[in-house]
Amino acid sequence: MNNTNERSTKRWWALLALSLGVFMGLLDVNIVNVALPTMVKSFHTTFSNVQWVISAYTISYAVVILVLSKLADMYGRKKMFLTCMIIFVVASGVNGLAPSLLVLDIGRAVQAFGGGGLMTISMALVASIFEGKERGFAMGILGSVMGLSTVSGPLIGGILSEAFGWPAIFYVNVPIGIFAAILVWLTVAETPSYGQGQKIDFAGMLLSAVAIFSAVFGLIQKEDNPHLAWTSPKIALWLLAATVLLAIFIFVELKIDKPMMNLALFKNKNFVGAVFVAFALGSAIYSNNVFLTSLMQNYMGYSAFSTGVRQIPLTMWALFLGPVTGYLSSKFSTRKLISGSLLLSALSFLVFLNAMTTKLAYTDLLAPMALLGISNALINPLLNTAGLAGAKPEEIGMTSGLINVFRQLGVSFGVVILGLSQTNQYDNYLNNHMTFTGVPTEVLAAIKHALIDAGPFASQAFVTSAKMTHLPFHSTLKTVTDNAFFAGMRGVTVASLLITAVGGVLAFFLLQDPAKKEN
Repeated sequence: MNNTNERSTKRWWALLALSLGVFMGLLDVNIVNVALPTMVKSFHTTFSNVQWVISAYTISYAVVILVLSKLADMYGRKKMFLTCMIIFVVASGVNGLAPSLLVLDIGRAVQAFGGGGLMTISMALVASIFEGKERGFAMGILGSVMGLSTVSGPLIGGILSEAFGWPAIFYVNVPIGIFAAILVWLTVAETPSYGQGQKIDFAGMLLSAVAIFSAVFGLIQKEDNPHLAWTSPKIALWLLAATVLLAIFIFVELKIDKPMMNLALFKNKNFVGAVFVAFALGSAIYSNNVFLTSLMQNYMGYSAFSTGVRQIPLTMWALFLGPVTGYLSSKFSTRKLISGSLLLSALSFLVFLNAMTTKLAYTDLLAPMALLGISNALINPLLNTAGLAGAKPEEIGMTSGLINVFRQLGVSFGVVILGLSQTNQYDNYLNNHMTFTGVPTEVLAAIKHALIDAGPFASQAFVTSAKMTHLPFHSTLKTVTDNAFFAGMRGVTVASLLITAVGGVLAFFLLQDPAKKEN
């Protein structure tokens, strides 16, 4: 009896340690955002150069997930988790001490190798440690941690960077990471080495990594250059390379005896449904949070810390709802819960859409943030449970890795697509309304060109600058610019609404409930 109680206690301490790993790995995707202006001053460089602190992590994070998932399945998940934690902690310390932007960029890329592993291997370990109803409850907690870490970056980053400077956002990982690693060492049993006697599929690992790198890098190029056509070599060549490499990867995996990835997974309708949900979650809900944070900071004028505090109606639900999703999924259809949650997020974007006018006040954001927060808090835990349902023990790591890859690809895709929707609507409004009576055509053309180059968020700083406020038509110009900005925000919201609505429908028809699969 004592041994049983001890094993049970160890499981929950292990869940705490794994949750800390997930929290740090995902948090570091976006915690840096609010510290970028401080880094610009610290390194005496431009904002576009500093943005590579984010991009280096995002690209590496997406690239390594599948490789680390497979290695963990083959050689032991505990071993690989601890290796990733050591990499993450050491790189975090180096980042805090970085004497130059180049060192920081390299450190962020290395840190992402650890962070990507912490994220995906934690899911696989939880699925290995827990069974039955306990697995649903544990996955619910882990999912709530994922949702919380993804949306709480502005608050935590704002507190640390404003109180202690930007290095603090990296230093904080060191003690937490050491604590989590010790807990994992003491409480987690090693999983079987399913790859004993197998050769590593180096070709598959290399092709998958380079294909994902090309796709994410191409999307980042489009994000940085929204007015460039998709057919521009700067963008198209990367996306074409990703497509060709993916085709070669599939060909290689079908030909070898022990492939890195069992492509038969994609014949499973339930797994395909989970992948679509993960992609919709990243491309609409997580990506939209980037624009919501920018709206509150750049347009509404809140500081990084104040923005984080004002987003509590969005973030708090993960703490309450995540742990109960296991109970909900045992009483109700998981398929319907996930589909309904995605449709709830579509409803939240409809409410956001109604609020996106020049009369916007913070109180107008409370209801849609709460609806979106509830939706996010339900989807993440349920997705983890649904996606791993029926996975073979030796493929749990790869299955969780694929779900996480599509979630991350969704974020990269979503930031681009939502950004293009914003830019198109913003540009169209300016083109149709910059016709002021009595103002020379060439003057208006120059101002319009400057506003389009500045983009929606930077337009506010431009139009309120000293050289613009003295113009006799400044009041009219400010009105047009404000309306153009909110036209862009409505574009972002409509795109998010459509993605979540389609995701909800696909989830309903593709996902399967456990009882239905047994029949």
